[in-house]
Amino acid sequence: MKITGFEVFPVLPRWQFLKIETDEGLCGWGEPVVEGRAHTVKAAVEELSYYFMGKDPANIEDLWQTFYRGGFYRGGPEVMSAIAGIDQALWDIKGKALNTPIYNLLGGKCRDRLKVYCWIGGDRPSDIAAEVLKKQREGYSAVKMNASEEIHYIDSFKKIDAVLSRARAIREAVGMNMEFAIDFHGRIHKSMAKVLAKELEPYHPMFIEEPVLSENIEALRDIANATSTPIATGERMFSRWDFKKILTEGYVDIIQPDLSHAGGISECRKIAAMAEAFDVAVAPHCPLGPVALAACTQLDMCTPNAFIQEQSMGIHYNQGGDLLDYLEDASPFRYKDGFIDPPTGAGLGVRVDEVKIRKMAEAGHNWKNPVWRNYDGTIAEW
Repeated sequence: MKITGFEVFPVLPRWQFLKIETDEGLCGWGEPVVEGRAHTVKAAVEELSYYFMGKDPANIEDLWQTFYRGGFYRGGPEVMSAIAGIDQALWDIKGKALNTPIYNLLGGKCRDRLKVYCWIGGDRPSDIAAEVLKKQREGYSAVKMNASEEIHYIDSFKKIDAVLSRARAIREAVGMNMEFAIDFHGRIHKSMAKVLAKELEPYHPMFIEEPVLSENIEALRDIANATSTPIATGERMFSRWDFKKILTEGYVDIIQPDLSHAGGISECRKIAAMAEAFDVAVAPHCPLGPVALAACTQLDMCTPNAFIQEQSMGIHYNQGGDLLDYLEDASPFRYKDGFIDPPTGAGLGVRVDEVKIRKMAEAGHNWKNPVWRNYDGTIAEW
């Protein structure tokens, strides 16, 4: 079998799909994108096609190593996201060729069902109690929300209190019957993150996410010393080499590699195994589309230290398109009591609606994240 062609489809709300074709009629799908830099990633896929066109798609590891080591300059979000989407598509082809889910090619499933969580609250969280009750009625047992709006290096305790009031609202609405996580989103600098992490403890969040930016991981020591709440990070790390230091430092409890950013299924499989050796859990980052989520679920099914999966259905970013809009069959992502069953279809286990994808790609998108400023006009982290 040989790779004969590929197409890249940028679609609303902020996603991008890749189709790789072969001379035997099998095709695979991937989701290579960096939110806000889709066009750059598309160009990176086109450049990497020099290495995969005409090659046997079954040789996934050799192709991955060629993509990564064939360039003198390596890594970074755009290149690793391009590699990720290609890798997903190659695994999809292999699973379809052998008529089995990808997890069966990675040792087989180690769980009977997979816990998932959903987003509430938007970029500037509000109406939290009403939203968490709505998600509980929909069958979810875990949610995540952004902690705050912009916060300066040193800011008013009023902003901390606003976060605490939302955490309190969840506990008052559903007690301990709903788990919730708080995403600091890298918006909060070390000094304020220490305060917030400590003050959140009485509300027993499932974890706090990205309390500081990944480039400031040395600050996790102080934050870990300020709280017993599990700390999660990793969505802005792009290879096992990026994760190596944070695992050896020992201040993180949960890593969150993104299978559309961190080299795909192949690389994230290795990252998860590294984490297991350090007694660290895995919760793959995935506020993206159905192909990215399908890749995550395949990895989760054969990864014993994966404990929960993010998914984007109804997330506030999904303007103009949502998770199920690009699928012919929504059943792989049918939720029951906060869980999904192992996918049974071959490859990634989803059937994308290619007609819809092509139609939406005609318009494409140019999504950019907002630019926020602090009260004094300085740029704030988003």
